[in-house]
Amino acid sequence: MTNYRWRIVGLLFVATTINYLDRQVISLLKPTLETVFNWTETDYSHIVMAFQAAYALSYVAFGRLIDKIGSKVGYLIAVFLWSIAAVLHAVATSTFGFGVYRALLGLGEGGNFPAAIKTVAEWFPRQERALVTGIFNSGTNIGAVVAPILVPWVLGVYGWQVAFLLTGLIGFVWLFFWWWNYDSPQQHKHVSPQELAYITSDAESNEGNSAIRWIDLIRYRQTWAFILGKLLTDPVWWFFLFWLPSYFASSFNLDLKKPSLPLIFVYTAATLGSVGGGYLSGYFLRLGWTINRSRKTAMLLYAMCIVPIALTRYATSIWEVVGLLSLAVAAHQAWSANLFTLVSDMFPKNAVSSVVGLGGMAGSLGGLLFPILVGSLLDTYKTAGDISIGYNYLFVLCGSAYLLAWLCIHLFAPAMKPIKLPDALPEVVS
Repeated sequence: MTNYRWRIVGLLFVATTINYLDRQVISLLKPTLETVFNWTETDYSHIVMAFQAAYALSYVAFGRLIDKIGSKVGYLIAVFLWSIAAVLHAVATSTFGFGVYRALLGLGEGGNFPAAIKTVAEWFPRQERALVTGIFNSGTNIGAVVAPILVPWVLGVYGWQVAFLLTGLIGFVWLFFWWWNYDSPQQHKHVSPQELAYITSDAESNEGNSAIRWIDLIRYRQTWAFILGKLLTDPVWWFFLFWLPSYFASSFNLDLKKPSLPLIFVYTAATLGSVGGGYLSGYFLRLGWTINRSRKTAMLLYAMCIVPIALTRYATSIWEVVGLLSLAVAAHQAWSANLFTLVSDMFPKNAVSSVVGLGGMAGSLGGLLFPILVGSLLDTYKTAGDISIGYNYLFVLCGSAYLLAWLCIHLFAPAMKPIKLPDALPEVVS
């Protein structure tokens, strides 16, 4: 039997790595750009919000588009758009300009996960999807690990403009490999009949090719389980991504013009959490557990692992903080791998990308609003002379968000019953 599906995972992993490398650059350049453009924490939060607003719109728009035109062309459009935007950061001359280019970046980057999750649903049976999602999702952390090594070096040698230019150009290389290597498993010449039979071994009989309307999908409780899970937890990850470098710089005088070992440790832990988190629920499935029990048990364990981040205020050294943050980001990525997999567990393939888009939009809207609180809180305590107090409050909020999200998921999808989409959808939530 061929194993071409794992090459597809490789392409998804590289695209997700590039996706997060491009968005992470600005957080590492923040101290430099603050000096050049006289940014306050509130100014920076507005730039983050511009990205988040566009990202939210893009998520739901690409979710719908990709269910209509397919993963191959949809992914290509998304990567092309965000790569152009990443390069344009190099010519920004004002805070407003950065806001515009961040918004354009968000418009492209929102297509990554709807395309990737749909691709996983098309190429893998259910027992492998959480692991596969964890593998490609670990690219979010590889990008975050590479950035603290690459960006400070480029900044020191060539300046901040080249840092944006270099990272943005990488996406264009990926486009070539995606176009020449991707097709659906049913049409792919490198997929053997045995591998195709394995891929489609648990296919639903009612899985069609036409996209489902959003208004029809939001009538289902299962859709809201995913939406609320993303709304409550995605803002935490955005906070980790955009403010951790600044947190280490302000609280521990970390020099972001040099490779940052603490950040490398934190995001490496997130990589391990992503892959391991996807493996655990798959292991439970192999033990004979139901999908409902397997996914929710794993997700509850991960939610509990994030709670200790509230103890950061009592840490006395940077490495104690690194340990707490490493556990939190690893648990978040493990949580995220399983949360995305819930969609393909409960919905047919022709609705997966649309549901991911709806949930991603909700998560991005949460990420849009959260920076308002973050910027205001940090500026208040920065003015008062102790910005670390602001971070302490934020870590408490982050530590409690996942248990609340798990409870919402359980209430809205208590049995995680798969959706059967009839020709005429019911008028009430089923």
